[in-house]
Amino acid sequence: MDDIAELAQQLRVDSIRCSTSAGSGHPTSSMSAADLMAVLMTRHFRYDWQHEKDPANDHLIFSKGHASPLLYSMFKAAGVITDEQLMTRYRRFGSRLEGHPTPALPWVDVATGSLGQGLPDGVGIALAGRYLDELPYHVWVLCGDSEMAEGSMWEAFDKAAHYRLSNLTAIVDVNRLGQRGPTELGWDLETYASRISGFGCHPVMIDGHDLAQIDQALAAAAEAWQPTVILARTRKGRGFAEIEDAEGWHGKPLPAQMAERAIIELGGERHRTVTGQPPRPGSPRLRSGGEVRLPTYQPGAKVATRLAFGQALAALGARPEVVALDGEVGNSTCAEEFAKAHPERYFEIFIAEQQLVAAAVGLSVRGYIPFAATFAAFFSRAYDFIRMAAISAADLRLCGSHAGVEIGADGPSQMALEDLAMMRAVHGSTVLYPSDATSTACLTREMAGQSGIVYLRTTRGAYPVLYGQRETFPVGGSKLTRSSADDQVTLIGAGVTLHNCLEAASKLAGDGIAARVIDLYSVKPVDARTLVEAADATGGRIVVAEDHYPAGGIGEAVLSALNTAGHPVRIVHLAVRDLPGSGTPQELMAAAGICASHIAQAARDLVTSS
Repeated sequence: MDDIAELAQQLRVDSIRCSTSAGSGHPTSSMSAADLMAVLMTRHFRYDWQHEKDPANDHLIFSKGHASPLLYSMFKAAGVITDEQLMTRYRRFGSRLEGHPTPALPWVDVATGSLGQGLPDGVGIALAGRYLDELPYHVWVLCGDSEMAEGSMWEAFDKAAHYRLSNLTAIVDVNRLGQRGPTELGWDLETYASRISGFGCHPVMIDGHDLAQIDQALAAAAEAWQPTVILARTRKGRGFAEIEDAEGWHGKPLPAQMAERAIIELGGERHRTVTGQPPRPGSPRLRSGGEVRLPTYQPGAKVATRLAFGQALAALGARPEVVALDGEVGNSTCAEEFAKAHPERYFEIFIAEQQLVAAAVGLSVRGYIPFAATFAAFFSRAYDFIRMAAISAADLRLCGSHAGVEIGADGPSQMALEDLAMMRAVHGSTVLYPSDATSTACLTREMAGQSGIVYLRTTRGAYPVLYGQRETFPVGGSKLTRSSADDQVTLIGAGVTLHNCLEAASKLAGDGIAARVIDLYSVKPVDARTLVEAADATGGRIVVAEDHYPAGGIGEAVLSALNTAGHPVRIVHLAVRDLPGSGTPQELMAAAGICASHIAQAARDLVTSS
């Protein structure tokens, strides 16, 4: 324990040194947890630091990502970064030692810093270990007491208990002080413990600076039969009397002279290295795969794209790395088709959309291809998790069903009218919006091979199949569903509005107006070449119709592409501009001005006014 105590002091000193050198950071939040991490990394964290890709390695997540000085000091102690790197690269431009941890460092699984995310991500990794990899690795998550106020933490505790994730341990650094002052519960460990017990996890209350207590708690957690939550009573700024348990020091580096005094009080600089414990031997369970045979559909048959998604996903399950998650709406998203075919790789996360996305992130860490589905509107609850997943460079496939006013009588609370904008804004994302069953099945297969955040929007109602089974739908493409050399106007739709555009084109033909119709199934990246060619062919006259609010959707994707190309156009943008209510799909689309009649009239006006 003397050696561990020395390591803890080294971690405190290095947390002070690197943050003072950088002129920013969170040394006091790091100092409170130094004893916890010193015991963990020397005696319980099973990890081969020279082979970070070893599938049997334990996982360590800093849910309190602002304590990055502590994490990077641990990396120095493990010998994977140098003292010079820690002192000169922390929080500097172009460095991998960013202000909050990201997987730019190979020993970091997920990006953290937005509180309440590391533990939910850890649930996903633990799910993979228990049910898919069947490996004995343990997932350790360092949490802060401030983030215990986040609902996502309790979603994580609930699902960890539901799935009996004994391979998951949360270590809560209860140092009493948050950013602006005391936390909601302070050092009331009993209340924390009562709540955690109520969610089905096992709480253990300890003195977070007593090395023997820490050691005993971690040992017991590693052998527990249920998820363990270690509630460690600590003091922020531990080890330096001038700031220990003092308000006003959150997120502030120590000035140089104060840092010198702190380092002296902590016993001076040290440069110890720690080997730690090797991982338990093991290899991931191998599962046999088969050929993916997508469902096929007869042109003209009416099939909902949400059903085609579920059937295609079930077919993709022939690949053993494909897994599916749903938010207790699998009978509506049709993800239940996968559950019927591959129940061992289907995870029901219930109505907990933050955990739904986080579990998918954790599964992606382990190399699986996760598809997560819920109503499109409900992904807005999990948007911060989607945003952070992009920072983690996670590969997620998200399917949002029941989008737009087309869903009908359920009303606006269920209508996703912001989702395309939301997903387009995510860094590196792909946004797909198929219009029929054939394109949906093909795009679902395409999703599996894409990197980053991939979003598929599906429609509730059943609409005619437009394409034969030999058609292809590459990401970034589009389809000319109707065209001629005499086209006078271009109609652009996706999903339900493509069908409306085709109906409008037939109406226009009766008036002697030839209309070109584009199925813009790939909203991001968008097929700029086809858009420019259509604008050239139809005198720059374009009508865009979408079942979405005007901001950030298909219309803006088209405008952006044509603007980038420097192409002058006259665009009429038909979108949902008023707050909708209940009604039939036909009534609601007509009221929003995106039905076939409104599209046809907009096209007539464009043609006759030019």
